[in-house]
Amino acid sequence: MNYRHAFHAGSFADVFKHAVLCRILNYLREKPAAFRVIDTHAGAGIYDLTSAEANRGGEWHDGIERLMKAKEEGQLPDNVVTLLAPLLDVIGALNVPGKLKAYPGSPAFTRAWLRADDRLIACELEGQAIVSLNRHMRGDDRIKTFEMDGWTGLQAYVPPPERRGLVLIDPPFEEAADYHRLSHMMGLAHAKWATGIYALWYPIKGRGDVDELAKRLRKSGIPKILRAELIVSPVSDPKRLNGSGLILVNPPWTLERELEILLPALAGLLERQPNSGRYTLDWINGEAAPVKPIAKPVPKPTAKPPAKTPPAAAATGKDRAKPKSR
Repeated sequence: MNYRHAFHAGSFADVFKHAVLCRILNYLREKPAAFRVIDTHAGAGIYDLTSAEANRGGEWHDGIERLMKAKEEGQLPDNVVTLLAPLLDVIGALNVPGKLKAYPGSPAFTRAWLRADDRLIACELEGQAIVSLNRHMRGDDRIKTFEMDGWTGLQAYVPPPERRGLVLIDPPFEEAADYHRLSHMMGLAHAKWATGIYALWYPIKGRGDVDELAKRLRKSGIPKILRAELIVSPVSDPKRLNGSGLILVNPPWTLERELEILLPALAGLLERQPNSGRYTLDWINGEAAPVKPIAKPVPKPTAKPPAKTPPAAAATGKDRAKPKSR
């Protein structure tokens, strides 16, 4: 496997994916029962935004940097700031105010919201990434890292003993076959653990592969599948990443309403050209569910006074207080 996420850390796709991840984690914290997160393609854990890899394409400038600037300048509505607080608190705890140098991957976001009895299993196969992941997660007995193929880990660790939690599936998509593998492995995992929450990430360059993915999942018989997509540029150049999507199986009941607020805000903020931002939010299961998504335009926001900054959450430690802004 040659893919290295360090080149794409903090991009618009990361912002979208991790914002949703943090919303799900905060939902899981609402109940006292312990939960487990299984991260099948965990990556390096934390990324250095000053590195040569991160700055070769500079994707984080149009992703997390743009979002942080908008928040600092009071350009985001209060309800958007509140929903993004679990994401922004973790990023803020890793950086000096006003200087964005580090970006957390999914294991670091998850660690920040684990309680004493919650657990994380993180799988990674790429050589440099697993070394970094082990270093960043070392010393936390709530977390176990494994040097293994994520698809193998999915089969090995589902269902978790807690019978409550999230499976995050975020493969590198180095091959077109990964779209087929994603739907196939999702079906196998759901057969073993039908009540778990699953979040499946996929890239959007063109519509063909992603629409076929939706068709296969619709035919799988898996109920409660919510599709969310963020488009930042026209889906006309199949050689570039124009958007990304999340398939959400058994999503928290609060998530659809939260995404109705977050998606148009992120699409408008992170679009590459004026009026190129679009988003999709629909249910792909059921007879009446659409096969092709309807991309929604982004309403332009009106001016607003600066939003109050939510209190920062610690990025490490055994137990954290929930942000009051939630």
